[in-house]
Amino acid sequence: MAALDAQSYTPAEETEIQQWVAKAETLKSSPDKQSAVLDALNASLSTRSTVLGTKPSKADIAIYEAVAPLVKAWSPEERTGQQGRPNIVRHVDFVQNSPLFGLDVADKVAIDADEVLYVKPPVDAKAEKERLKKEKAAAAAAVSGAAATATGEVKTLVDRTKQAALEVKDKVVEAVTDAASAAGAAQQKPKKEKKEKAPKQPAPPPAPAVVSPCLIDLRVGHILKAIKHPEADSLYVSTIAMGDKPGTDDTSEYEGQVVRTVCSGLNGLIPLEEMQGRKVVVVCNLKPVKMRGIKSSAMVLAASPRIKEGEADDHKGPIELVTPPADAKAGERVYFEGWQGEPEKVLNPKKKVWETFQPGFTTTDKLEVAFDAGVVKELEGKDGLGKLVTASGGVCTVKSLSGAQVR
Repeated sequence: MAALDAQSYTPAEETEIQQWVAKAETLKSSPDKQSAVLDALNASLSTRSTVLGTKPSKADIAIYEAVAPLVKAWSPEERTGQQGRPNIVRHVDFVQNSPLFGLDVADKVAIDADEVLYVKPPVDAKAEKERLKKEKAAAAAAVSGAAATATGEVKTLVDRTKQAALEVKDKVVEAVTDAASAAGAAQQKPKKEKKEKAPKQPAPPPAPAVVSPCLIDLRVGHILKAIKHPEADSLYVSTIAMGDKPGTDDTSEYEGQVVRTVCSGLNGLIPLEEMQGRKVVVVCNLKPVKMRGIKSSAMVLAASPRIKEGEADDHKGPIELVTPPADAKAGERVYFEGWQGEPEKVLNPKKKVWETFQPGFTTTDKLEVAFDAGVVKELEGKDGLGKLVTASGGVCTVKSLSGAQVR
């Protein structure tokens, strides 16, 4: 409990703690209200590691004591099936095993983190928009057709009347034209002189290209779920919220949030349970690629020991994820100090922006992620380290690797 005793809470957080403690009591004493409380708890935990978000509290322990006996009795379908409550299962596993809560549980709930029976299929926002557009057009055509059928006879009568009027009009125009031709023969108008065109002004020179790591769109990402890739032993498939607006290309909706699907080669290097519900830093404007049949629409940043000259990269690790501050919000912009600016919408692979600046991504002796301008030849004459920080001012770090490469 020492970790909990060291925590401090705002008045709003204290109120929320009391509310969750009361709900835990309801779960124990009112079986008829259990379903509604469990649904609310599962929905709340979809975007949180603890009931407060990231801070551990006594509310987590109260909830654990109330739901652990229930989860123990649940079938696999009730845990992670289509109608299951997987976020509660994840929370139980977290509380009973994390040293943050200091629990000594003799009879833990047996939970297999790899057992995920149902993954909500992603919704292609672009295809859905096109489908609705076609339905609307079909409905409008049906209404137009019905109106045309009802007024068909009237339209025929009107067309005949128009035709007769046009015949009379043509005769009148012909007579007027003959009279005008006769008068024109006697008096011809002089031709107008052509005006000289002004010379075209030369186009302004193009703006100089920006050469800066700010072109890379770095943001805080919140992993809501991570599973093993069904077709690749080395890959994880993560569902990550990173602040996209609804309808953004290559996004879908998961538990009320706009998310992207991201494949990362971390299977076997980072335990799957460490991928669940955590904050990471993601590269958001790389061109999406398919990895063994699944489109990956971003990249998770991680650090690994720098490869010495002449050595081959065996991709065996160790690997450590870049971690933003605990209070950072999903979608918050991340940039290197001294290199602020607007990122490209999508990086052009031909310009090799990522390949140009990634060699400068490193970690310091203080385990802070930084950008070393001195190693990027395109920035000749510039040097110094710029820390990787969030828009709110927190520094992004790694667990133990100093002098590492980050990619």
